[in-house]
Amino acid sequence: MTGKVAAGGARGASTLACPERLPSQAVEGLGTNGVGVWSDPPNIARGEAGLVIGGATLVVRPSFAALVAAEAELGPLFALVERAAAGELALGEMAALFWHCLAARPEGMTRAAFGEALVQGGVAQAMPVLRTVLRQVLEGAG
Repeated sequence: MTGKVAAGGARGASTLACPERLPSQAVEGLGTNGVGVWSDPPNIARGEAGLVIGGATLVVRPSFAALVAAEAELGPLFALVERAAAGELALGEMAALFWHCLAARPEGMTRAAFGEALVQGGVAQAMPVLRTVLRQVLEGAG
């Protein structure tokens, strides 16, 4: 995957949101954890966001461990924030950051399938989630 993504993005996107509580859903065709739910809804007080992939809301939780894993792959997070602010964040970088920050990954979902689903949902619609994660990097939760 290639391309550049600006740190801004469309406001009011209906398929991606960061409300206090979003309904959890299973990703069709990818299996479930036995009860049809991947994880609890995102908790914005903890800096989480909801990312809709394949009709399911996945929780993006930029925990310390997740950010350390992302940094090991992508390089220093402050440099990533600077690239995003300059509109030079590559699509693969955004997908990698989200992948590392997923609170739970649907059974059978590969990283490649996640990236494809991210693109199918529209990269601009991922901007609220990207802003949430980058804000967490800079400011921490609440």
